[in-house]
Amino acid sequence: MDDFTRRDWIKAVGATGSAAFLPLAPAAWSDPTAPVPILPHRSSTGVFLPPRGNGFMKFSFDTSEPSVAFEGLEFGFTIYSRENAYHLDQAAMTAVAGPGELKLVGQGLRWAGGQEPAPGKIEAVFRKNGSWVEWDVTAEMDQPIKAITTIVRGIPRGKVSSAGYAVFDPHDDELLFGYPFSGGDLFGGNAAGGMGTPLIIVQSGERDFHFISSLDDKVRTKRIYLQPGQTGYRVEVIHEVEGWLDQSKVTIPRWRIGRAATLEAAAAPHYQHLERAYRFPRWESRPDVPDWLRRTALVVQMHGMHFSGYVFNTFPKMLEILQWMAARIPADRVLIFIPAWDGRYYWDYPEYQVAPRLGGEREFRRLIQEGKKLGYRFMPMFGANAANRKLPSFAKFADAATEKVDGDAMNLNWVDWDNDRHQEGWGAYLNLGVESWRRWLTDRIAETIDRYGVDAYFLDIIGGWTNNPKADMHEGARLMVAELRRRYPHVLACGEFHYDALLEFIPLYHVHAKFGVPYARYFSHLSHPAPGRGSSGVHESGFSPFDPKTLSLPKPEGLIPTLSVVDDTFTIWREQMTAIIAEARTRAGI
Repeated sequence: MDDFTRRDWIKAVGATGSAAFLPLAPAAWSDPTAPVPILPHRSSTGVFLPPRGNGFMKFSFDTSEPSVAFEGLEFGFTIYSRENAYHLDQAAMTAVAGPGELKLVGQGLRWAGGQEPAPGKIEAVFRKNGSWVEWDVTAEMDQPIKAITTIVRGIPRGKVSSAGYAVFDPHDDELLFGYPFSGGDLFGGNAAGGMGTPLIIVQSGERDFHFISSLDDKVRTKRIYLQPGQTGYRVEVIHEVEGWLDQSKVTIPRWRIGRAATLEAAAAPHYQHLERAYRFPRWESRPDVPDWLRRTALVVQMHGMHFSGYVFNTFPKMLEILQWMAARIPADRVLIFIPAWDGRYYWDYPEYQVAPRLGGEREFRRLIQEGKKLGYRFMPMFGANAANRKLPSFAKFADAATEKVDGDAMNLNWVDWDNDRHQEGWGAYLNLGVESWRRWLTDRIAETIDRYGVDAYFLDIIGGWTNNPKADMHEGARLMVAELRRRYPHVLACGEFHYDALLEFIPLYHVHAKFGVPYARYFSHLSHPAPGRGSSGVHESGFSPFDPKTLSLPKPEGLIPTLSVVDDTFTIWREQMTAIIAEARTRAGI
């Protein structure tokens, strides 16, 4: 997707106090405590049934969705326990309006599509905040609450943007977006599109953008579902409660809906909120960015050993390549990223011991020592949440294996590593919030820093937060990075990709997201095509096109040029290597 640039960001932030924002439908107040009618909506009200495009699972009957109108929008609610869905009892609902405000109280619930009563209560307060509508919700049940959904009608049809990136036309398709890591259903049969932050924007006209934004200040699952009708969407905005907490009374973080005249102005208030909520340090003044990173002009990905055991580059070969490169670019301007330095890629996770077939400890230490004499910086790869349950060490942290909020196991089983056309099932997905795994991974990273003097560590799938009933993955990641930074203040933490809150404590990633550019920098992904045939090295994607005209070097702001080195890069495609190095020098002005 196209995403907005830093210039767009600054322009949009400046627009937040201007006429860039459009008013919602006007309110008409008379009595400051006027009763508000309850609208007898059903789940089928205003939508296409059956779907006219691609759809998602839904009940095969109508459910009651009693709603209230406020500022041109209509709002209803559903509460989910860990075993069923509950709707508001229309007969037990009251709503009262005052100037710029409406309060809804529901004193009872219904289940079985409205056929059966249940105890429960919901209170919602809607407020007009300038050109925005915001609402707070508190719900109570006699059992733990899993999620609370606000059902919104009144958002017009149009092109859709996830998190403020480029809009697309969904036609008559239903849409489901999840935050973070696709809301926990990344590879499920009902898979959601991912959101790096809980923000959806609908463009209904050339200068008419409606946005829906969560104002949470913690990492908690959100989903936004858009179900089209003839003229508008029925929208479900879903807050999922922390799976590790049993809460029968829940107050969810505030939601916001507004309008703006541009995509950038629609996105800007949300990103302003994030910067305050998570205390994002600006790139120019981040204390966790070493000086050498600010000067880095090129990242070189030296691929080690594939899952199958195929060796792309031994440690002596890597050193030979680096010595050749040092005559073509100042080595102190280059970061060397080494995936699969520890053996068979993923299979040997999480032992993190130097692979004998690549040259063993002696050659790995020589690579780092001789490379650092030239000026290079080195960053080996670690998996933030991946482990082979067949390895003997797995028993030491098996209690950190992840389940989703409903209790179903979440395995790292989405790759066909051996090409038998079947995804492998030996990978466990682990939670850094659990002490045993956090301690194991912290110790492995610390040992590598101590033994070899590396300058950075890479955390694979660090953006893979899941609502696990055992502990908070985000808090576990924060604690681990904070401990390593206390112990090694000059060693850099780097992540594969991020959701919004990770920007607080990790400043470098290799999945580019321009909304993060004011706070972080990026280089191209591990699977970035190597010169020649476009090999992805140790990554499972195989091959992708390498463009010799552009050298496959994109130019978005904040992206460091990246060179991938596989088995034949130095022997056959050295001319293209040279061209990439020269382009990196040109971009850096060296």
